[in-house]
Amino acid sequence: MSTNIEAILFDSGRVLNYPRSGNWFITPNFFKYVDKNVFNSISKDRKKLSFKKAYDYINSCKLIKTQEEEYRHFVEYYNIFFKGFPELSLSTDNVENVAKDLVYNPKKYVFFEEVAGVISMLRKKYKLGVVSDAWPSLNSVFEAVKLRKYFSTFIISSVLGVTKPDSIMYQTALDELGVLPQNAIFVDDNLKNCIGANKLGIYSVLLCRNKHKYILNKLLSIGKKYDVVNNLQQLDTLKDMKKNGYL
Repeated sequence: MSTNIEAILFDSGRVLNYPRSGNWFITPNFFKYVDKNVFNSISKDRKKLSFKKAYDYINSCKLIKTQEEEYRHFVEYYNIFFKGFPELSLSTDNVENVAKDLVYNPKKYVFFEEVAGVISMLRKKYKLGVVSDAWPSLNSVFEAVKLRKYFSTFIISSVLGVTKPDSIMYQTALDELGVLPQNAIFVDDNLKNCIGANKLGIYSVLLCRNKHKYILNKLLSIGKKYDVVNNLQQLDTLKDMKKNGYL
């Protein structure tokens, strides 16, 4: 990569890691407190409705700056969620324990296989940052796998009170790194967020780990100010970025 690029910013979820359970709000120890057979017998439509009601609540909580605040909000999140399932007969303690597992369990996410190696390699050449729509507990997730030390800026939406693609998210990271937009790359799995970074002058990379979506988006990206990769190892070989003068 050219010396013109000084920093690389990464989204977290589905770019660097994914939920251990397969669902961002089903915690690793969820079924320690919730009867699995009863929960699985509940219809998908009822679950979808309860997830929506709970998400609408947590999404309305724009400012959550500490893990303690996060925990209090997620107790309410799960109270709303489980209210739709009286057959589970959950106690207050069980609801609070699910919330604790979400907020205080640093092993709730799994990092993709190539992440540790790629991040440690890139850190030798570039300033790195995380720009994620998430809550404060994300910090402990990175610390638990000893990856937090590689990131010189760690921007969490709930701490700022805005989410991507708001320019504040990207600009705050750039300011903390002391890097101009044209000297940075942003990697996300959501095209909307990539376009938001483009508007600031940051070259964006759309990550599509699904090969069919990768091929489709690769074709659609031709001539656009973003590129598409299938995994993070491809960041070092982006011909389209070189062709467009970004690398």
